[in-house]
Amino acid sequence: MHTDMATPAPSVVDRAAYQAELDALRIREKAHTREGDAIAAARRRLPMVEVDATAELIGPDGPVTLLDALEGRRQLIAYFHMRHTGQPAADQCEGCTFYNGQVRELSCLHSRDVTYATFCQGPYEESVRYRDSMGWDVPWYSAAESIDVLMAGRGPFMLACYLRLGDRVFETYWTTGRGVEVMGQTYGLLDRTAYGRQETWEDSPAGWPQPWLVNGELLRTGGRPTAQWSRLDAGRSDGADSGDQP
Repeated sequence: MHTDMATPAPSVVDRAAYQAELDALRIREKAHTREGDAIAAARRRLPMVEVDATAELIGPDGPVTLLDALEGRRQLIAYFHMRHTGQPAADQCEGCTFYNGQVRELSCLHSRDVTYATFCQGPYEESVRYRDSMGWDVPWYSAAESIDVLMAGRGPFMLACYLRLGDRVFETYWTTGRGVEVMGQTYGLLDRTAYGRQETWEDSPAGWPQPWLVNGELLRTGGRPTAQWSRLDAGRSDGADSGDQP
């Protein structure tokens, strides 16, 4: 816990002055929300491209198709999780661990006729052990055999949306980079705090704490993807019997 009183902080004012500044900011926030709505409306009007509905995935019961992964629903959101095959858990992708691990409650998606699934870029048996060690329960498939078809040179990680029309499947949207921030609430919550994300690229007042460089350590703690530590502290294995040893 950091309680350093020497760290610069926002100025102190009375409640009325504070509320006046917040009210002015709220106008900009509402404009930002409306612009987000307009972008979403444009996204809904994008054309789509057909993809091979028979593209092979490997799931808990063996080979299935992309069409099967929709689980009978009309739409699918799939995250293409990077996998460093044969490497220990500590060396797995910190970004994929950070984002994919925040998608947990799927019932509201299902109520909208939308399936969510992870398409891992590595082999199933090895990668699903990582999922299990992290305590995730989202549907998990290996897309290793169909990466060239489904990712088509994009990535290295990707969030994609699909629409089923009968037995045909169409890709309607994809994004990567900062576009996948929508998967997690962490950054959105940090953006509302006084110190923000505490990353060096941010426009913050002089002296604000910004220890995080935008590099591979950004989402790591003690040499591991940060989310692994709570599992290890709770006594959960990180897959030592599978090659994912510390």
